[in-house]
Amino acid sequence: MPRDAPTSIAHQRARGRAELVLAPAVEGARLRHLYHAAPLRWLFPAVDPGDPKLGALVNVAGGLAGGDSIEVTLALEDKARFTATTPTAEKIYRSLGEETRIACSLEIREGACCEWMPQETILFDAARLSRRLDIALAPGAWLLAAETLVLGRAAHGEVLRHGAVRDRWRVTRGGQLLWADALRLDDPAAALGSRFALGGAGAFATLLLAGPGIASCREQARELAAGGASLVAPDLLVARWVGEAGAVRDGVGAAITALRAAAFGHPARLPRLWRT
Repeated sequence: MPRDAPTSIAHQRARGRAELVLAPAVEGARLRHLYHAAPLRWLFPAVDPGDPKLGALVNVAGGLAGGDSIEVTLALEDKARFTATTPTAEKIYRSLGEETRIACSLEIREGACCEWMPQETILFDAARLSRRLDIALAPGAWLLAAETLVLGRAAHGEVLRHGAVRDRWRVTRGGQLLWADALRLDDPAAALGSRFALGGAGAFATLLLAGPGIASCREQARELAAGGASLVAPDLLVARWVGEAGAVRDGVGAAITALRAAAFGHPARLPRLWRT
C-alpha cells in the first residue's frame, strides 16, 4: 500500500559554532584554542603593515535561513590584539516561519584590544532574525565594535516589509552591567513608514568604542555619526547611523578608520577584506 503523505516537511537546518581564544604575541595574538563547526570557519589572512592579527569569520553556506542558528565565542587574553571581520555581508533569507538565531559572545581581558567589525547583515524581505551580542570587558580592556543591519536587498530595490527583528546588545565591565540595548521590529513596514521610527531608512548601524580615556574621541565621533554619538558610561562611547544602505556603510567605514587610529594607534584604514 502507498505510504501516507507527510503532514509537514522537516527541513535540514544549520547549527554552526565557532570558538576562538587568543594569547598575546608580537604580531598581536596567537591561537590558544580554535574550534569551528559547519557552516562557520575562522580564516587568518595576511594583514597590512601595522595592523594586528586578523581573523575572517566565514559562513561557507553563503547565508542563513529560518531555523538556522550560529554561535560565536571570542576571547582575548591579557594584552592580546586582534581584529575580527567577515569577507562579505551576511545574508538572512526569507523565512517560512522560524527565526534565524545568531549569538555572539566576546570576552576582552586586561590590556587586550579587540576590533569586532563584521560587514553588513542583509535581511531579505520576510526574514525573521533574533540576534544577540554579549561583551564582557575587563577594566583595562579596549574595544571597537560595529554592526550594521540592512533592511532588504537595496541593490534589488527590495524593502523589508514582512518578518521580524530582535537585536540585543549587552556590555559588562568587571562583571557589572555597563550598557544594554534592544531593538524589536514586529511590523517592519509600519516602522519604515513612521517618522518616529525608521522614517524610510534602509539600514541602521551601531558602533561602540570602549577603553580608558576614549572620552577624548567623543567630538570626533559626533562629527562622523549621522545618528549622533554619546558617552553613555565612563569610557564607553556609542554612535549610530540611520539612512540609505550605501551611506550607512560609508559612514561606519569612515568612523572605524578614524577611531581605530585615534583610540588605538592602528593605521587609519579599513581591513583589506572591506576594501576588496
